This record gives sequence, structure tokens and C-alpha cells, in this order.
Amino acid sequence: MKIATVLRNDDYTREVEHLLKEKLKEAGSSYTFVNGTDEEPDMVLSIGGDGTLLEAVHQYGMEPAYVGIHTGHLGFYADWRPEELDEFVDRLLHAQPAISEYPTVQCRIETADGKQYDKWALNEVVLRNASLSTLVACVYINGDELETFRGDGLIVSSPSGSTAYNKAVDGAIVHPSIEAIQLSEIASINNQAYRTINSSLVLPKHHEVELIVMNPEIMIGLDREQGVWTGVRSITCRVGQGKVKFARYKRLTFWGRVRNSFIKG
Repeated sequence: MKIATVLRNDDYTREVEHLLKEKLKEAGSSYTFVNGTDEEPDMVLSIGGDGTLLEAVHQYGMEPAYVGIHTGHLGFYADWRPEELDEFVDRLLHAQPAISEYPTVQCRIETADGKQYDKWALNEVVLRNASLSTLVACVYINGDELETFRGDGLIVSSPSGSTAYNKAVDGAIVHPSIEAIQLSEIASINNQAYRTINSSLVLPKHHEVELIVMNPEIMIGLDREQGVWTGVRSITCRVGQGKVKFARYKRLTFWGRVRNSFIKG
């Protein structure tokens, strides 16, 4: 089996990677480590935080299985801590992992001159105005107009991304077994002149949400990647066709992760 590693850029994380490789070598492992993206790994080890995991997923795509080792505070995606390396190596060599598949958000960005850009995110797509002024976007669901949004921004999240930025704006937490996307508002304007639904919407797999953009410049965030786009006409989002696979060598339920991340001290 070929393994790739993606690391957070700090000395402690690099020490953890070195220690892991030494333990695998001492155990007589036949695993080989690959560098870069020239070779396709069977498994990717993300050592760092949830941001490192998102970086790994966008670097290697949806073919390999992912395992997270946290070198900071416990994150949502990672199963293992550095002090558990001995147990992890034993499980890696002798246990068959359960594979958990997490849905993604697929989006198509269309510009006013007719160009199209297909993107995807594991956590969320975030839309904001590039300046300090209000974002204005007409919201359509399956081709039917819902509302004209005015406010700070909009989030289209996956089920696993529902625990990220989406949760910070009081969106619902959605289990990854539910193939859905969620549209949530960031500080919408609601007064006598303007109205929005002012609630998060959970859309099933066969639905799509189209955001017709009125601003000349907008900021689009795709997981950790963000940039300013000019002349965007629309952004259309739906449940992605592909899923990101996680190799689980220990049993920790989704709701257990929620509790550990947000409730348990």
C-alpha cells in the first residue's frame, strides 16, 4: 500500500510524521511513502488540523482514503492523537478499517461572458461581496425563484461542513449519511423593505440552488481556498457526484465527534 502524508507546517507535526514512519519501519511494515502527486496513494495521512485535512483532500482528490492525526486541539475529521501512534500503527497493520464516505458540494460558477468553472468542496462554498457593501443575490431552487437575498453572505455546506461555518450562523447539523446540501444566510437584512426566508434550507440530492449574483465583484470561498471573482453571473450548487472516503480504524460515531468537538471539555 502506498501512503502520502500532508503536514501542517510546524516542527512538532514534522516530528510526529518522523516518529510514525520510524514505528512503521520497526514493525516491519511493507507500506511505502510517496511524495507529491506524481504517484497515486492508496491512503493519505493528514497530520495537523482540520485545515490540513481539507488541504490534503484537494491535493489528492476522492480516490484515496484519508486518516487524520491531530497535532493541536481535537478536530472534527481526525481520529488519532500523537500519543496514540502505537495503537494506530497496530491497527493499520492488523485491522480492516471501516470506510466512511462523506458527501461533497459540487458547484458551477458561470461568468457574464459565458465561461463555466466546475468546483467542489468537502465543507462549504461561501459567497460574499468583495467590498464592504451588501451582497445581493437572487436565490432559485430547481429553477423557481425563492427570494432576493441581501446581507453579508451565503453558505452552501455539505453534511460534514454543516458543523463548520454553517453551525456558526445557526444552521442545522446534518448527518453525513444524508446526501444533502444546506443553504444558510450570513447576517441577512430583514426589515419593512426587504425580506428573506431567514432560515437554513436543507436540500436533497436531486435539488439544486442557483444564486444569481448582482454584485460586480464577489468573494468565493471553497473550503480553505478563497478568491475575488469579477463578472460572475451565477453559482449553481448541488450534492456532488463524488464522496470523500475516510478509513476508520477506531469506532467514533458522527454524534460522538459532534460531542467531542463542541460539548465535551
